[in-house]
Amino acid sequence: MGSRSKARARAQVSEAREPEPPRRPRILAVAALVQAVEAVAVLGASVLAGVDAATGRSYHVNSGIAITIIGVLTAIALAWVAAGLAAARAWSRTPALLTQLFVGIVSIYLVQGHRYPWGIPGLVLTVAGFVAVLVPPSLRALNRQMPEPATDRKG
Repeated sequence: MGSRSKARARAQVSEAREPEPPRRPRILAVAALVQAVEAVAVLGASVLAGVDAATGRSYHVNSGIAITIIGVLTAIALAWVAAGLAAARAWSRTPALLTQLFVGIVSIYLVQGHRYPWGIPGLVLTVAGFVAVLVPPSLRALNRQMPEPATDRKG
């Protein structure tokens, strides 16, 4: 086989390679950032609950400790979902949407209770999180590719 034939063979092999997987859309970085900010907010609220429990300002010390532990674990879970969104993992879509739903509900209660410094940013994060996860590029990136069913055609 001559050098031209080898060069043609290499070119054909390089052309036949599988196409690169689609790049992660930038909007998923926004979704991951929103999720991470929510994780930090939950962690901050948990620290405040822990401080209140330690200084005796919570309703019951035991419930303050329990809320602190639950809050820290929730913040870890939210950070895990943020990492999943950043890596465009399909499993992260549903927990991210449920997080936005929960944050939206809590934010509405905060606004109704005249806690605007907490409620308004929560509502802004909720809208941004829903939009960032539900726009078509994000849905395509987070959608699992189902295998094509085998067809058995008899003609």
